Amino acid sequence: MSTMHCHTTKLKLNRLVYIQHLQNIKRAIFAFLLCLPTSLLGFILLLLLFYNGFTVFYLHLPFPSNPQPEPANFSYENLARNPLKKLPASVMYAVKEDTPQVILKTLLPLLQNPAITMTPINHSVVFKPKKTHGYKAVKRMLRSADNLKRFSTRVREFFGNHGCKVRFFMTWISSLKSFGDREVFSVESLFRSHPDACLVIVSNSMDSESGSLVLKPFLDKGFKLIAVKPDFDYLFKDTHAEKWFKGLKKGNVSPGEVSLGQNMSNLVRLALLYKFGGIYMDTDVIVLKRFTKLKNVIGAQTIDLETRNWSRLNNAVLIFDKKHPLLYKFIEEFALTFDGNKWGHNGPYLVSRVVSRVSGRPGFNFTVLPPSAFYPVNWSRIRSLFRGPRDKVHSTWLHKKLEQIESESFAVHLWNKQSREIKVESGSIINYIMLDCCVFCNSSSSSL
Repeated sequence: MSTMHCHTTKLKLNRLVYIQHLQNIKRAIFAFLLCLPTSLLGFILLLLLFYNGFTVFYLHLPFPSNPQPEPANFSYENLARNPLKKLPASVMYAVKEDTPQVILKTLLPLLQNPAITMTPINHSVVFKPKKTHGYKAVKRMLRSADNLKRFSTRVREFFGNHGCKVRFFMTWISSLKSFGDREVFSVESLFRSHPDACLVIVSNSMDSESGSLVLKPFLDKGFKLIAVKPDFDYLFKDTHAEKWFKGLKKGNVSPGEVSLGQNMSNLVRLALLYKFGGIYMDTDVIVLKRFTKLKNVIGAQTIDLETRNWSRLNNAVLIFDKKHPLLYKFIEEFALTFDGNKWGHNGPYLVSRVVSRVSGRPGFNFTVLPPSAFYPVNWSRIRSLFRGPRDKVHSTWLHKKLEQIESESFAVHLWNKQSREIKVESGSIINYIMLDCCVFCNSSSSSL
C-alpha cells in the first residue's frame, strides 16, 4: 500500500515538472519574439494571416474540358440597296445570346402527329426554387385566369359570327393605362390595310369595361375586334406547355428575373396560332400593306452580309396555319429550355434555335423573309425613322429610305424599348407613314 502511494506521488511530481518545463519553453518563445525587430515580427504575423485566409477561402475549381465553340455574332447592317427576296428556310444561322449556352445539335425526330406525340419534359429545367418575388406575379396571373373557360367559346363564336378570313392576334400584358397612342395606331394600321380582318387582343386589362371604351371607336366604324382574357389551361392543352405551366403553378419552375408577363406573351402567341392559325403581331408594329399573300412565314431580324443567310430571326410578326409543326416545335422548345433569367432566350433566340435545327427537314413548310419585310431598320438605328430632315442631303436620304420601305416592307417594327420616348418629328419617315396608314387620322404625330 505504501509502495503504491509512493508511486502515485512520484507521477504527480513528474507531471508538475513537465508542466513547469512547458511554461519555461513558452516564456522562452515569447522572450525570443520580443527580442526580434518589429518589422520581422510583423512579417511573420502577416504570413500567418495569409496562410489562415488561404485555408479558409480556398475553392477547388475543376478545369473545364473541351469547351463548346461560341457561335459567330454578325453585326447588324441595313439592307438598303437589296430588293425583297425570300431567304431559303434551309440555311443555317449564327446567333449569339446575351449569355451563350450550349445548344445540342442533335436533330429531333420528324413530328408525325403533333397533337398526340409527346416528348418527356427535360427535368433539368424543372426544379424546386426558393419562393421569390417572381411567384407573386405567378399568383396574380393565375388569379386573373380563374373561371375563364369561356375563352374558347368567345373566340370561336367571334370568328364564326363574322366569317373572318383574316385572323389577327395581339397580346397585351400591361395595364390599360399603358395602352396608348402607339398601340392604338398599330391597330389603326392593321385595319387600314385589312378592313375585312378580325382582331383578337388577348389581355386581362383590355377585357374590361374601361378597355371596351378604347375599342369602341373601331367598333363604331364597323371593324371586327374583341379583347378576351386568356385561358392558359385551354391554350396549352395537348402541348409541352401544358406540363410546363402545371410546374409553374406548383412552384416547380422558377419564373426568373425577366418579366413573367413577357415570357407568357412569347408562349401565348405560339399557342394562339397553333390552336387557331392566323397572324400574330406585336403592338409596336405598323402594318403597311396586306399580309394575305404570306403563308407560313417568319421574318429575319439580321443577315450575314457575306453569305446572305439569316443570322437571327424575330417573333414580333408570325404568320402560320393552324397546328403547323414548326409552331409545335417552338412550344416544345419553350417548355424544355425555359430560362426566365435571360432576355430573349424564350423569344427571338428560341425561334432562331428551332428553325436552325428543322431547316431542310421534310414536313416543315415555311419561309424566312429578309429583314426588309418586317424589320427594315434594326433596333440600334430606329431613331433615324423619327427624325425630320436636317439638311438637303438628309432630306434626300429620308425620301429614298421611305420609298424603299414602301416598296419592300410589309410592316415596320418600332422596337418599343428603344423608341418609346422618341418624339415623331415633322417630315420624318414615321410622320409620313402615320399619315398614310391612319384610320382616324386625328392623333398627334409627336405622341406615337
